[in-house]
Amino acid sequence: MPDFDYEIRHGRLDGKIICGVDEVGRGPLAGPVVAAAVVLPSDFPESLSFKIRDSKKMTATAREKLCEPLKESCLYAIAEASVEEIDRLNILWATMLAMERAVASLDTKIDVALIDGNRVPKLPCDAFPVVKGDDLSLSIAAASIIAKVYRDDLMKNLAEEHPHYGWDRNAGYGTSEHISALKLHGVTVHHRASFAPVREAKRN
Repeated sequence: MPDFDYEIRHGRLDGKIICGVDEVGRGPLAGPVVAAAVVLPSDFPESLSFKIRDSKKMTATAREKLCEPLKESCLYAIAEASVEEIDRLNILWATMLAMERAVASLDTKIDVALIDGNRVPKLPCDAFPVVKGDDLSLSIAAASIIAKVYRDDLMKNLAEEHPHYGWDRNAGYGTSEHISALKLHGVTVHHRASFAPVREAKRN
């Protein structure tokens, strides 16, 4: 269960401004990769802290119900790296770019960034990787929820333009439904051409 231990280790109680950063959408075949950066204030409500989990361990309904009060109680920013950037840079560096943009978009100067995973982007502040951070750090877990709800909504909107692929259900991941639709209906501008199933569909 995530808590403030990592934030406290890096100076939260000494007044340092600490953000948690997480991404969603590294694995899908379509859509951008999205990152969120979140600062939980010193008076962040305990009633919300108890509800925060790694977004992957929450139902869609639970995430959506928590997301709005969470955003109202914290400082956050959301950023994307586009499909074109994913194909040009590769998914790792596009993810780093989205994280850099999210931190840069925060409306305050950050002292420390806690980054989910084992690598950190280039940031103008101290940055520390936290493996499985969305299970350990409340700030990172909060970022995971905000990023996930944002990207799921984005993919639902894209699904209205391209209804064959089931993006409102699979968020662009390579489900059997999505792979079958790629073979039948071809590739859209929202597909990641550098990903193997998309490359194969383009060749056929």
